[in-house]
Amino acid sequence: MENIAWMAWTLPTAIFFALLSLTLGAMTWLAVAYPEAERVGILRIPTTRGDRLFISLIMTAVIHLVWIGLVGTDTIVTIPVGEGIELSSLWLATVISLVSAVAIFRTV
Repeated sequence: MENIAWMAWTLPTAIFFALLSLTLGAMTWLAVAYPEAERVGILRIPTTRGDRLFISLIMTAVIHLVWIGLVGTDTIVTIPVGEGIELSSLWLATVISLVSAVAIFRTV
């Protein structure tokens, strides 16, 4: 059981699912308010907003799994709030994932 302790419901996990829910809500509103035609990007295949979201979510999963495998989840900084909030190196992977998602939505 100790090997899967990192899979616990943590603040980063809660933030991820909250942001995912907000993204899906915003995309649903966009689909109703501004219907979209498929567009062709650098992949040279027609994609919609949903396709690009799916590609970015898969890319996020891959980035995080590779990060955990190569770098790990060690604490990189402790914020002096209360007893101290430790920030994992996974936050860097999350920033990389957000940048890749923006690139996917702009170019694919």
